[in-house]
Amino acid sequence: MLKRIVYSVCGAAIVGLGLFSLFAWNPSIDPVIAPIDTEYSPQIIEHGKTLAAAGYCSTCHTPPGGAPYAGNYEMHTEFGTLYSSNITPDVKTGIGSWSEAAFNRAMRTGISRDGSHLLPAFPYEHFNKMTDDDITAIYAYIMTSVPAVEQIKKENGIPFPLNIRSLQAGWKLLFADTQTFEVNTNKTEEWNRGAYLAEGIAHCGACHTPRNALGGEKYAQMYQGAAIDGWIAPSLTSTSTSPIPWRKQHFYEYLTTGNSPLHGSAAGPMAPVMHKGLSALKDSDVHAISAYFGDFAGTNATDEPESNNILKAALAAQHEQPDQRINEGARLYATACQACHYSKDQLVKGRPLIAIGSATHLDAPTNLINVILDGLRSDQGISGVVMPGFRDALSDKDISAIAAFLRQTANQSPWPKLQQQVGEIRNQPRFEH
Repeated sequence: MLKRIVYSVCGAAIVGLGLFSLFAWNPSIDPVIAPIDTEYSPQIIEHGKTLAAAGYCSTCHTPPGGAPYAGNYEMHTEFGTLYSSNITPDVKTGIGSWSEAAFNRAMRTGISRDGSHLLPAFPYEHFNKMTDDDITAIYAYIMTSVPAVEQIKKENGIPFPLNIRSLQAGWKLLFADTQTFEVNTNKTEEWNRGAYLAEGIAHCGACHTPRNALGGEKYAQMYQGAAIDGWIAPSLTSTSTSPIPWRKQHFYEYLTTGNSPLHGSAAGPMAPVMHKGLSALKDSDVHAISAYFGDFAGTNATDEPESNNILKAALAAQHEQPDQRINEGARLYATACQACHYSKDQLVKGRPLIAIGSATHLDAPTNLINVILDGLRSDQGISGVVMPGFRDALSDKDISAIAAFLRQTANQSPWPKLQQQVGEIRNQPRFEH
């Protein structure tokens, strides 16, 4: 009887494994000769260049100081280290032998030309929402305008059995959103255009949507914030902790300049989104994305006078600082920060009041500490405006004192174990974006 049970279980397992193997298997697509410029119009190629920028293709496929699109950009995940692929038209190590059909399949389903599954760090779930014409345009641009670079991809540091590509078929079945984009007839044309761009090529949810234990996006919490590359991508919805709710005009200003005086400046992984990505889009498209997220933030029901009152209170609070002789955080802030972040009666562009900034109102001090440590380069925040970093000038104790003071001025409960968190953030891997 026991043998019969064992045989039945083993037989069922073998049958199940066989069925899963059939499900996970995908045929390879024959290699082709790379297309020449005359196969695609200059307009299509230029459109593809714009879309590739909006999708941050170069950002994720180019390591610091490396050749554009040649891969080996290092990504740290909870499952190990990943290296992006070479997507230049090189035949040996890139995608030079990929047909348009193979490229389209990879963009929509995360399956390589040889039939193997791509890891979900490649956001095919979002690219699947693009039209065939837009995917074709990106293909045309890469294959005709990006220089071919022979560079072998580094081996990923993903442990067994997570490195078995066929298992990705099961992951896709459980967690991947395979739906194509559908127009919401209850929304405006502008809103739908913004939704198409944000959910598709810009793949905003890949960073701003929290993920489950196996890395799948929690679609029920879409855009409600997540940790990414040692930073926090804050909520873009009505769940935002920012004291002044995000409005369409705030999103537009942030996405076009890299800064919102009422919320803060773009740093870390968000900086290239504006300066190397969305800046390539038409102004109307950025307006559309702003309208889309303004609706998510629920700002249609927000009274502007209430925001003005919060702003006035924050400006007035600058004159009510505690005695700097007994408050170390206030003293350090006054000597290191206040000269740039003080505004008498109005906000100064590029120098937002930190007391109302998003970073001081998040549940964790991650973003605020990162900026204090490393500042803002001229290619972050507003172009040409810099903030010095204090990594080598201030101790963990000093930075935690400043952060605690700012948290207090924001009328928020203290961050727990703040000095310990400063040390951990200081010692985390520093990502180049």
